[in-house]
Amino acid sequence: MAVRTILHYPDKRLRQPGDAVTDFGPAFQSLIDDMAETMYAAPGVGLAAPQIGVALRVFVVDTATDEDAPSDFRVFANPEIVKLQGSTIFTEGCLSFPGAREDIERGEVVTVRAQDRHGEWFEITVDGLLAIAVQHEKDHLDGKLMIDRLGLLRKRVLHRQMIKRGGSEASV
Repeated sequence: MAVRTILHYPDKRLRQPGDAVTDFGPAFQSLIDDMAETMYAAPGVGLAAPQIGVALRVFVVDTATDEDAPSDFRVFANPEIVKLQGSTIFTEGCLSFPGAREDIERGEVVTVRAQDRHGEWFEITVDGLLAIAVQHEKDHLDGKLMIDRLGLLRKRVLHRQMIKRGGSEASV
């Protein structure tokens, strides 16, 4: 297992949609282990493969935020949002936007169909932090970022903050 480098906005690779996972063999298993190690080291509750420069449709989450709670580590490969119910506003962070916290509107309850780390299909309906994390990480697989869900003013402010932090130029 290795901790991989997390790409930061405005890195163009964050905009590249992921390709479907078709091989669940040893290289994929190693990627999942690296993603878990990277997410925990960051620390974060989710990480999508595009965030570490791997253009695959897979993300990992662990929403057990209490140190004493057992792990709730999950792998979502080739996820599809089947149904969204209600709406909620949640203050989200993102490992690709260090230090940023933004109020984002999401579905309150989400049903997702995906494959686990071994390629087995499953479908679950979730709410709370797990629902937010699933929607946030799924966006990464489509090349969509947290900043894309903000109004124009907040988008400009966050863009400038990230450029100032990283020292590079890009357009929103």
